[in-house]
Amino acid sequence: MDDGKNLCFTETKLSNWHDSMSGSPTFSPLYRQIKALLLQALDAGEWRPGAAIPSESELAVRYSVSQGTVRKAIDELATEKLLIRRQGKGTFVATHNDPRQFFRFLRLVPTNGEVTPARSVPLECWQAKAGPEPARMLDVPHGAPLIVVRRVLQFNKRNVVGDEIYLPAEPFRGLDMDMLKAHEGSLYSLFEAKFGVHMIRAQERVRAVLADREGSELLGVEEGSPLLSVERISYTYGDRPMEWRRGLYSTVDHCYLNELN
Repeated sequence: MDDGKNLCFTETKLSNWHDSMSGSPTFSPLYRQIKALLLQALDAGEWRPGAAIPSESELAVRYSVSQGTVRKAIDELATEKLLIRRQGKGTFVATHNDPRQFFRFLRLVPTNGEVTPARSVPLECWQAKAGPEPARMLDVPHGAPLIVVRRVLQFNKRNVVGDEIYLPAEPFRGLDMDMLKAHEGSLYSLFEAKFGVHMIRAQERVRAVLADREGSELLGVEEGSPLLSVERISYTYGDRPMEWRRGLYSTVDHCYLNELN
């Protein structure tokens, strides 16, 4: 078990591995233990975003379990949108570079139903030190180096979203205005391609606010107009926070859509 790429466990050993990792004697179904191992491989970068993972039969041999157990683990990861099944092609690591994934985290949709491409326009990018709130949100020490990005998201050349984005500096070393201006996709696809940081889930808090002078000028609305204030924390593998953003959303021609299952 030198490099973690040829792990071979019996059910008992897998349970013991889970217990040692958690520090307490707990039972986890076998497929959940395989899911944990797959997540470890994803976190380690063994399979990059957009790449195919090994077949179910190959993974079954690798972990010395049945194909059905592997399939159940992959099914959960697919339900969580970490993996994408493609009929007749295999299973792939989800990527923000896929246009179909663009609205995975962005829940703002046009009220007329005509989905149009969005354009991210960077306004500023600078280095800062984490104050109490960013430090708490990103789980970094107070005073830790950060990168702060201000940008607008445009639809049909109109500013619809204004974001202030806080990132821990070390994982995003080298991020600057030139890089932001040169990239034509989403910010999350940039984070994947240039820094190997894959955002897999996000938590948002939404509330209604009135546009102040700065917000009205940025989004082209009257001062005092209703806006949505959206605060988001985005996480990579291992539930590690990698981004904290605060945004103002104009709802003149858009609404916030959340599907409940």
